Amino acid sequence: MRTRRTIAAAAATAVLTVLSLSLASAGQAAPARYPHLNPGGQPRLAEKVPVNVVFLGYEPNQVPRADYQTELPRDYEPVVRSRLLYDVREKLGLHYTYDYRISYADRRYEDRFFGELKRLARPAPLTALQTEYNAQRRNVLDITSNHHIDAPSVERWLAKNPPAGVDTRRNTVFFINWYGRSDFRFHVYTKTNEPDPDTGYNFGVERDSRKIIAWGGTTAKDEEDGLGSTHRIWFHDLSAGPESWTSNWNVDNPDLDGNGIEDYRMPPTWEYVAGSYRPAGALAGDLGRITRYVALNLLFTTSPLYPAELPTAEPPRSINLDSNVYEGWPGVDASKRYVKPGLLLAELRELRWRNRLDYDSQDLPFTGDARRCYTLAMEDVSCYPETGYPGFANFYLQNQKEVARTQDDQGRVDYELPMFSYAVPAGTDVPALGFADDNYVDGTQTYVFAFVSPEVVEAGYGLTTTLIHEVGHHIGMSHPHDGYDSTTGLDYGPEDGFYFVGAGDQTNSMMSYIDLNWDFSQFDHDNSDRFLTAAYNEAANRLAAEVLGSPRSHRARDELAAADRLLGRAKAALAAHQYPAAHAYADQAYAEVVRGARQAGVPTDRVAAEMSAQARAARTAVEADQPHEFIDSLDPDGPRSQP
Repeated sequence: MRTRRTIAAAAATAVLTVLSLSLASAGQAAPARYPHLNPGGQPRLAEKVPVNVVFLGYEPNQVPRADYQTELPRDYEPVVRSRLLYDVREKLGLHYTYDYRISYADRRYEDRFFGELKRLARPAPLTALQTEYNAQRRNVLDITSNHHIDAPSVERWLAKNPPAGVDTRRNTVFFINWYGRSDFRFHVYTKTNEPDPDTGYNFGVERDSRKIIAWGGTTAKDEEDGLGSTHRIWFHDLSAGPESWTSNWNVDNPDLDGNGIEDYRMPPTWEYVAGSYRPAGALAGDLGRITRYVALNLLFTTSPLYPAELPTAEPPRSINLDSNVYEGWPGVDASKRYVKPGLLLAELRELRWRNRLDYDSQDLPFTGDARRCYTLAMEDVSCYPETGYPGFANFYLQNQKEVARTQDDQGRVDYELPMFSYAVPAGTDVPALGFADDNYVDGTQTYVFAFVSPEVVEAGYGLTTTLIHEVGHHIGMSHPHDGYDSTTGLDYGPEDGFYFVGAGDQTNSMMSYIDLNWDFSQFDHDNSDRFLTAAYNEAANRLAAEVLGSPRSHRARDELAAADRLLGRAKAALAAHQYPAAHAYADQAYAEVVRGARQAGVPTDRVAAEMSAQARAARTAVEADQPHEFIDSLDPDGPRSQP
């Protein structure tokens, strides 16, 4: 029997092949007179990305440079990760080459830094994870005391006091090791100043699982911890903890889930000795893996989860966050109690800063098909069996029927971003905190879903932060704990040989699971601007091919020339790491091509509409048994649910 994946991939490949052939023929017919505009083709964007690595407390004999560098990739090309489910490898037209600058801090700087850690350290009880570490058979030592150190304060100090020659305005990893010095204190890092905006629950205070060993990515204007100017810092400290997020407290059991594959993780620094969980010689390679598979692939230069270009005929200028709440929690108006529209808009406006965003909301009854399809989804039974879709797709299929009724801003805005939240009674299981769904055909984003119940609220969550997170996915952002490695072509997450990449969640990003902040990180901002630079460039290329294929293309000569110049500026800005400027120039270039298309009498949405129509036709052939992979679960066995 053919699966959803094989049929969907064939359909998606056919659609993309037809489109690419038509655009390629248009592009081939065009004179090659544009150095930057590439009619009918992909963008040709390149950046030599500076990556500073500072070993702070690690000496060259502990982390030999050559052993460390063996793990590092030369370059990276992002792809749209949702397309990979359908065997489609869609590149963005971005190519990064890494420029590594590796240094070891001198003794004077180390004394200053560790003196600051000692000053910031506050005595604290052992965490549950430290206690569990002590209770094992193979642990090298017992943790006898503990201290809390405020993580944002450490990031701020590093930003203001970098080592000589290190420019923290560029991507910088600080690998910290305090262990072995006479002033060493057992410690964990904390962040405690952002409780959940709907429930007031403070994960940073209440849960030992939020005591961390890494942090960074704070923006200049972060409302709670802004750095004042732009820095790109992530620090990682194996002499802290151990902690929950990567389960590096567990040195007895190599296979945590019992599937026969080692769950690879990096233990505390003192465990890198002969006869222990990890040999001393593995340290350099392990730090190299963290650099590659966490810092580079998941933070600094990521791949988008969904296309940065939204599913509209043209890139939208105005976006309405269209919130719809199925009110099934007796006596509770969830849309009023558990959604903060102001915060939702404020955070998303920071990321999509060239769009006009607004919000509206309506309540829907949790009755009829809505309740029936929800209940069947929890039993993994399709409420539309004739479609061949799995039970999990019930949310998507049922709300397809609601979209026309719920979207009431047609003509006022360019795109209504559909959000459906379910508020359900006590005792009702929820499938996840939320998820951003695709179309089950080619990995194009569709609807955002979120869930709340008395049990979810008791766990600390409302709807606001889930919606910010899921809309973040919808507009292209990935988690900092899963991603794509372009050298191997592997899409991976925190399990088995990549268990250690859960360290990426210890970042000031709304896309993490850490629940200590509700902001997009500086890395999110950088990557979003890069993705949108490529998206506007590609839209300009696509439409330029149509213009040049028109008998009246001569009328658009000036506009295409202007677009070409603007794309040249976008490329130069990207190469200079000026990401907002690159985004703005590419946007302006697309606007010039639109003006040219109007001069030449070319409809600006014909190609996109043609692709959409073919995708809709292909959808009827899908037999969907591929499990959904982008679910933001509240797994009781996962680190997010741990006390």
